[in-house]
Amino acid sequence: MIVLTAPTGQIGHQVLDALLDRGQPVRVIARDPSRLTPRTRERAEVVRGSHRDPATLDEAFRGADSVLWLVPPNPGTDDTHEHYLGFTRPACQALTDHGVERVVGITSLGRAYGRHAGLLSPAFAMDDMIERTGVNYRALAMPFFMENLLNQVETIRAQGTFFLANTADRPLATVATRDIAATAAALLADDSWSGQETVPVIGDALSPDDMARVLSEVLERPVGFQQVDERTYKETMTRYGMHPAWAQGLVDMAAAQNDGIYDAEQKASASAAPTDFRRWCQEVLKPNLLDLNHG
Repeated sequence: MIVLTAPTGQIGHQVLDALLDRGQPVRVIARDPSRLTPRTRERAEVVRGSHRDPATLDEAFRGADSVLWLVPPNPGTDDTHEHYLGFTRPACQALTDHGVERVVGITSLGRAYGRHAGLLSPAFAMDDMIERTGVNYRALAMPFFMENLLNQVETIRAQGTFFLANTADRPLATVATRDIAATAAALLADDSWSGQETVPVIGDALSPDDMARVLSEVLERPVGFQQVDERTYKETMTRYGMHPAWAQGLVDMAAAQNDGIYDAEQKASASAAPTDFRRWCQEVLKPNLLDLNHG
């Protein structure tokens, strides 16, 4: 039995679809089962509740062989570190109590960085906590999500510009969520692996200026990039309702990216994930922008 946390999220729903396509036995933890697709409700076991709740985890992990572990974001939290570990502590207890064999975790690239990295640091603490249980663990290490740019598709359409706190000419490792999901689904369906390893999943690396060039070519219109200073970045996030603690975590994460947190593992990565930035723009971002134009 494979247990999925966050099955309706950006990554989780793609892992779920892939496992159902493979005919794997799946159990999902869902706070609101009505958000699950009819196919999921028909073919998967559903445990209602939060995967932060010990009783929910006790029910969901009973008889489980493998678990996809993903801590959902909470921009309203006032303690980013406790947000991650508040989910992970009861999970570690349930993993131990029920003898779960394997865990695939969604985490960040750059664990060897060794310095504060904003929202990435709690993810590394989560990895440490899970590994201390002794469970077989694959930490899927992610860089910058290409899908982050979908939050700015309206700005790109209206202004021909996107904004980040990242340095304009510094290459930034990127990944498409579909490649994360494909890697996770393959590991969850495979019962032959053991031990604890970090698995980088990286599509390609290009600077924000290079992203703007690719976007311009794919969209056949000029698109520019503008770097936002840390203060303005944080003020913008909080103005849209984000807690200052989470906003500061994003600021510090961007600072770590600008300082090269991904560089060492990126260079050591043996192969690239299938989706490069140009392909993602063609197949994901451009259709989203066209939907806005036709809306």
